[in-house]
Amino acid sequence: MAWSTREIAELAGTTVNTIRHYHRSGLLEPPERLSNGYKQYGARHIVRLLQILRLRDLGVPLGQIESVGPGGETPGAALRAIDADLAVSIERLQRARAEIKAILAGTTATDVPAGFENLAGRLSTPDRALMLVYAQLYDESAMADLKTMVESETDDGSAEFEALSAQAGDAQRQRLAETLAPQLAQHLTDYPWLTDQKGRMSKGPAITQEVFRATVVELYNEAQLDVLGRASVIVTEQLGARSDSTPDTDATTDQHE
Repeated sequence: MAWSTREIAELAGTTVNTIRHYHRSGLLEPPERLSNGYKQYGARHIVRLLQILRLRDLGVPLGQIESVGPGGETPGAALRAIDADLAVSIERLQRARAEIKAILAGTTATDVPAGFENLAGRLSTPDRALMLVYAQLYDESAMADLKTMVESETDDGSAEFEALSAQAGDAQRQRLAETLAPQLAQHLTDYPWLTDQKGRMSKGPAITQEVFRATVVELYNEAQLDVLGRASVIVTEQLGARSDSTPDTDATTDQHE
């Protein structure tokens, strides 16, 4: 018994174009042609076609089907690799389902990076957006430190900073900067990489700086940016003064020798 391309496609539950694609990729042996030019498929073709479709449904990439087909030398290795990929996909989907379930239950948020869900309520809308951007710019250890910072932060000045109007006066800006400075100084002391981020960036320094600046400028108003700038100046001066006041151990030792 012989079948045409259309007939074998119907038998296998696929399309004529799919069969032609398998011919072009070398997965399916071309059939013989009759004198009138019509293709004539035999049983071996339908069996091979059904095998290809079966492997495709299992998630085997077309480029690897030959290795698990007739004559393949390492079908076990190829299938184990595919199984490992499927396990990773299943785990990812299970995490996604769990997170979606939590979102529907109102116990988590979608506008913070993974791991920050329980901290969303402590972050302002701009801060949550900034954390999402940070997750693309910094490595996992940096994000872990940022999470610890958020967990340890007090509310001193945070609410006022979030509500600060762009028209806020100079006195209010300076007072708020002085309020925020101690916490900022503590972060810089506890996490020195904040001032030298080369080892913590997942992107290049130039793109990291560019994205960070553009994001901050868009998320915070002029007064808030001014307060952040003033707080940074205060901290720099404080840390500099602290460094200058640290005794020179070598000099002290020299004096006693």
